[in-house]
Amino acid sequence: MEYGMILLRVVAGLALAAHGSQKLFGSFGGGGPAGTRRFFAGLGFRTPLAMAFIAGLSELAFGLLTPFAALAITVVMLNAIGTVHWKKGFFNSAGGFEYNLLIIATAVAVTATSPGRFSLDHAFGWAGSISGPWWALAIVVLAPMIALVTLTLGRGSPHAPEESATAAMPSATVPAAKPKERQWTSA
Repeated sequence: MEYGMILLRVVAGLALAAHGSQKLFGSFGGGGPAGTRRFFAGLGFRTPLAMAFIAGLSELAFGLLTPFAALAITVVMLNAIGTVHWKKGFFNSAGGFEYNLLIIATAVAVTATSPGRFSLDHAFGWAGSISGPWWALAIVVLAPMIALVTLTLGRGSPHAPEESATAAMPSATVPAAKPKERQWTSA
C-alpha cells in the first residue's frame, strides 16, 4: 500500500504543482499572479489577488499537514466547479468538472487512508494523528460550507476581465481554448 500511495501522491502532486506554478509564477504558459488576478476578477471575486494566491498555494501543498492541504484544494476545486465547470456538464472534454472531482476524491482518499510513510507528515511523526476517516469526513463536511461562503459572500458582480479568462489562466480550473479543427481540451 505504501508504494501505491507514493505513486498517487507524486503523480497527483506534480500535476497540481504545475498548475499552482502557472498561477503563482507564470510557469508553463500560465498567467502568473497578474493574469490569475484578472481571471478571478472576471469571475466576480471581491479579492481576486488573494484568491489567485490561495488557489496557487493550495495546488503547491507538498505532503505536509495533509488534511489541511486536502481541505484547501477541495475548497478551490469546489469553487472552480461552482464558477466555471458546473454549467459545462461532467466531461472535461467539454470543460466540465470531472477533473476537479477526481482531484477532490484523491485529496479526500489520501487523507482517509494516511499520507503514508514516504510523506513529510510521517517524517514529523504526524501521519497517524492527522489522517483517517474522521479527518476525511471533516473535509467532506467543511469544504462545501467554506466554498459556499466564498462563492456567495466572497463574490460581487463579475467584471469584464482585461483579457479572456481562458487566456489569462490555462490551468486545472480552466480548460484551454479549443482548436477549430479538433475538440481537445487540456486539464
